[in-house]
Amino acid sequence: MKPIQLFDPASSTYTYILFDKLTRDAVIIDPVDTQMERDQAVLSDFGLTLRWALETHAHADHLTSVGQLVEHDGAMSAAPAGCGIATAAVQLQNGDVLAFGHEQLTALHTPGHTAGSMCYLWRDHIMTGDTLLIDGCGRTDFQSGSAEALYDSLTEVLFALPPDTTVWPGHDYQGRHYSTIGREKAANPRVAGKTLEEFVATMNALNLPTPARLAEVLPLNQTSGLRHDADAVTLMQVRPSEGYAGDVSPQLAYQWFLSGEAVLVDVRSDAEREWVGFVPGAVPLAWKQWPGMAINPEFDEALKTAVPEGKKVVLLCRSGVRSIAAAKRATEALGLQAYNILEGFEGDPNGQAQRNLQGGWRFRGLPWRQK
Repeated sequence: MKPIQLFDPASSTYTYILFDKLTRDAVIIDPVDTQMERDQAVLSDFGLTLRWALETHAHADHLTSVGQLVEHDGAMSAAPAGCGIATAAVQLQNGDVLAFGHEQLTALHTPGHTAGSMCYLWRDHIMTGDTLLIDGCGRTDFQSGSAEALYDSLTEVLFALPPDTTVWPGHDYQGRHYSTIGREKAANPRVAGKTLEEFVATMNALNLPTPARLAEVLPLNQTSGLRHDADAVTLMQVRPSEGYAGDVSPQLAYQWFLSGEAVLVDVRSDAEREWVGFVPGAVPLAWKQWPGMAINPEFDEALKTAVPEGKKVVLLCRSGVRSIAAAKRATEALGLQAYNILEGFEGDPNGQAQRNLQGGWRFRGLPWRQK
């Protein structure tokens, strides 16, 4: 048996359907929203009942249809626990096994492309998502990526599988359909025969363009692709405020940042960025610093230098408190068009004093990294 492989030309994404021949129970992996009718037609043509809808990671180049498939087909959703896809019914950990009929697949945690990325092993097949591609691998320059982690995932997890294991990638841009672990281990130009240092240097030199739909699809893919229309009216609009230009959602701030319309300034302390995470490309400029959280005396001059004339500035802190103060200062003292980013980097704490679970830059699936 082998997976049913389906292709989305717009994003060069492969979607996979696996099924049990006896019970006709099925699993779908990495479905694309614009291909939902096609996928349902395939399920119907093969007489399959969809039991699981899975993600290998939170995608940056297309919108998932997992949420719709759950609603329409009654499937259960599952996603890697480290990807922050809060709407997934099952948060998968390394080694978890999902059953469909008499078949089962095993989740393998393979961080690197993103911190939570997973591959799925079924019989002698491995669905590798963006972790391992044919003659390539996923990029590591945004969305919590790590070249060091990816090297370990490739060499210690995937290349440890039997060499005749069939590799089914999440994308291919040259019309190829599958490979094997043995072939990729021996000949993949990104990683074969390379030391960790050589691999990291290769990945750092790629200079790939930003995915065209990243700012749109990443936040939506954190909710399994479901659009919350009640919030969409204000999501990409400025909310009026007193003392500064206004409050903006993380999504709108990121859109401005990507387009070059605004400079993104992270006003958290150096320690917070070091230990919690940072946004690639953001200007690190603390409003207050440890010890004692004293006001940074160099804030005004550094902010004037960072923001060119005529550009907006969007200010990010942990939960949107210090950034309001910084926005007021930037407006009143420096005459800048300054905006506060609602929810901040980590969002507000929940009832258990935990952050990153109900709002914030990270929770919305926007790019960040950790040193």
